[in-house]
Amino acid sequence: MTPPTPIVHVVDDDDSLRTAVTRLLRAAGHEVRAYPSAGEFLLAQPAGAPGCVVLDVQMPGPSGLDLQEAFARLDGALPIIFLTGHGDIPMSVRAMKAGAVDFLTKPVQRQALLDAVRVAVDRDRSRREEQKEMADLKRRFDSLTSREQEVISLVVVGMLNKQIAAQLGTAESTVKVQRSRAMEKMHAASLAELIKMIEKVKAPLEKAS
Repeated sequence: MTPPTPIVHVVDDDDSLRTAVTRLLRAAGHEVRAYPSAGEFLLAQPAGAPGCVVLDVQMPGPSGLDLQEAFARLDGALPIIFLTGHGDIPMSVRAMKAGAVDFLTKPVQRQALLDAVRVAVDRDRSRREEQKEMADLKRRFDSLTSREQEVISLVVVGMLNKQIAAQLGTAESTVKVQRSRAMEKMHAASLAELIKMIEKVKAPLEKAS
């Protein structure tokens, strides 16, 4: 299955600049969608497709920084590149601390913009691959029985089969079978790989608790 083509979303109320940036990006081979305001961009609900956002800072209505804050609360927020003619150091610091890929000034150099877009699209692709991997690991973990989950959770903290059997009140041979089944269901080729998988699955749960 061919992965969807990344889309670069250009959000700027300056018609001539929005058109120029759109043409530049399309000439470089990117698929581009353009919006004259933050509101129209949000109404389009673009977070589902991979890509990034090239975003002006000062626009009528919500500013680019306001949009960055609102967009970050959405599931699967796209990476943002700011492009502005009215930026200052505090503004750029705020944007970068909030996760912006870059903060470019108008008139922007062609290569600087293309480099920033490449970094942003790569970042979004990596995030999506990581989310897919985590979802797959979670599905495998959920396929384990409650006892298999219990056994490998104790394996991860360094307990031996004999110790696990004593704690769970079962036979060591039973623990070995449950551990082996868990490794098979998790598609783990080694104990070290299984431990890494379980740590990844449990990390978000530990952060939330």
